[in-house]
Amino acid sequence: MLRSILLVLLVSGFALGTLAQKPSAKPSLPERIKAQRWQKRVVVLYAPTAESVELKQQKASMTSAEAQVEARDILIIEAIETNLSPTEKQYVRQTLDVEPSGFAVVLIGKDGGVKRKETKPIDPKALFETIDTMPMRRQEMRTKGE
Repeated sequence: MLRSILLVLLVSGFALGTLAQKPSAKPSLPERIKAQRWQKRVVVLYAPTAESVELKQQKASMTSAEAQVEARDILIIEAIETNLSPTEKQYVRQTLDVEPSGFAVVLIGKDGGVKRKETKPIDPKALFETIDTMPMRRQEMRTKGE
């Protein structure tokens, strides 16, 4: 009987301890961008709300150029003002130099530096031209024989 009680207490304690653990938090915008350093180029699509017409236009144009996006190791991250934490908002303002009320497309190179910023939707071809002039991309093209 004592063993049964101890076993129940042990199992209950384990279950409570498991339930009390915090779920792993989603990485912040700066963490997500930093994690891509030397791996991918990041294009941040910033908009005040998810309903932004400019955001929808940019997403559609990038989707239509999916093969070129993939060929250039681009990761597209949406940053919607209404969904950002105070720390993420500060990062967007200070590091990416984006106005809170406007739309922006920010290209971040594999080295982590901001390479281009536009406040209107940009034709993916223009974005690809910027990338294709970068020394690292030129080396990639030589290596891949493009």
